[in-house]
Amino acid sequence: MKKIEKMKMKLEELKPLLREKFKVMSIGIFGSYVRGEEKRGSDLDVLVEFDESAELSLLDFIRLENYLSEELGVKVDLVEKSVLKPRIGKHILEEVVNI
Repeated sequence: MKKIEKMKMKLEELKPLLREKFKVMSIGIFGSYVRGEEKRGSDLDVLVEFDESAELSLLDFIRLENYLSEELGVKVDLVEKSVLKPRIGKHILEEVVNI
């Protein structure tokens, strides 16, 4: 099984907890893993969208990033969908694999 498939399966398992604990409404993977270009030491780019009522602090965001890194066994680079800049955001949204 490809590494990205394992990551997708694990994220699918974590979705209920992520929704409950961190108010994550959607989650997806983009970047080198999606393109099949990951190398040893590559981080996993994860795009999240939070519930509108979520009041997460920077510390909560870092906790989520660290939690995902631990659970997935790879460094996670967490990106919030609402802060994507239009130019780069367009490319990310075209490439993202939603879980």
